[in-house]
Amino acid sequence: MLGLGKKKPPPIRSLVCEGSVVQGNIRFVEGLRIDGEVQGEVTCEDERSILVISENGRVIGKVKAGHVIISGEVRGPIHASELLELQPKARVVGDVRYELLEMHQGAVVEG
Repeated sequence: MLGLGKKKPPPIRSLVCEGSVVQGNIRFVEGLRIDGEVQGEVTCEDERSILVISENGRVIGKVKAGHVIISGEVRGPIHASELLELQPKARVVGDVRYELLEMHQGAVVEG
């Protein structure tokens, strides 16, 4: 049950599968999970969006979404308008902007 003030996260409706390589920009709504590689910008203007980059996921380019969860690698600037979560195996090379940050032991940021 959700407590007062808690918002239900948006559903993840899009997926870049493991083994896939996308060359170009991706704009999404609600939620996106990246298990493969994206060479380009990954953006959502909606603050109520969620972007998950799994352990095998990689983005080479700008990342922008409301809630960003990184377990894999990002090479480029990140802007999380609400929350940036860096899981233990996260590797980030680039500047980061966020409202709130949750960084687990083992995560690496070079920016």
